[in-house]
Amino acid sequence: MDTQNPSAPPHAHTRGAGKNHPHRTARANTHPSGVIHDNTRHTTRFTVIGNHLAQHPELSALAIGLAVHIQSLPTGARVDIKTLANRFPESTARIAAALRELETHGYLRRTRERTESGRIVTRTVSCNQPGRHADATDDTPKPPVGPPARRAATAPQRKPARRALPAVPQPAYASPTLLQTATEVLAGLRRTDPRLLLSATDAEHLAPGVAAWLERDLTPTAVRHALTSDLPPDPLRRPAALLAHRLTAQLPPLPPWRPPVEPPPALLSVHNCDGCDRGIRAPGPGTRCRDCREGRTPATTTT
Repeated sequence: MDTQNPSAPPHAHTRGAGKNHPHRTARANTHPSGVIHDNTRHTTRFTVIGNHLAQHPELSALAIGLAVHIQSLPTGARVDIKTLANRFPESTARIAAALRELETHGYLRRTRERTESGRIVTRTVSCNQPGRHADATDDTPKPPVGPPARRAATAPQRKPARRALPAVPQPAYASPTLLQTATEVLAGLRRTDPRLLLSATDAEHLAPGVAAWLERDLTPTAVRHALTSDLPPDPLRRPAALLAHRLTAQLPPLPPWRPPVEPPPALLSVHNCDGCDRGIRAPGPGTRCRDCREGRTPATTTT
């Protein structure tokens, strides 16, 4: 009777179908306590997220999660603090702090703009690769082709809203003459620097700011020098915005108060009254005496 070898397995163990990948087996053996990925390729409804975001060393988990959520939303979706706080259990304070993190590291750009109706709105731009623009590379992920994409392609393209210019100082007395001089100063800036060519709308917005400088006893030449000196050598993307900033940041103080100058008294000489022909002291001929002006009969003079 044969003796059974206790050290030999009774039969060979069959590996599961999910463990046949050599790299997966190697990683599992090398790091038995680490994560093991069970990945399936996405074909629809997916968003490409870079590891620079998913593994960012300085962003909080909430900030990373919000960035992923925002990048997965369609264009035009609301991502303000109140909307996100209603969507997630975190408070508005934590949501706001996470959005500031993303803004600091370039994953969000938030600007305040004025609409055509005059309302101030916040425009939010989500950047999946901070520092790079969508038209700088050809490998930008494209949305899956399907009926929704075809409908979006036929939708009319909206013109991007023009960013509102910063506010400028306002003069105490905006007389037409003062505003006309201010407009002439702005129109002449392009002769000093061609980059300061302004549109009529920009000049109309900036003219009160220049008028506020002129009423501070500055000459048009001094204002022109303040606006054109020490300009950056780079191309000016928004010259009107730069001028608005200078008009506000470098506004000189008001001059000290001076009492108004009284006009000199008119010189008087002897003339005949046009009403009674009496001799009176008046600035010039054609003046009537007080009695004639008030309709009284002048007293006769006894000789």
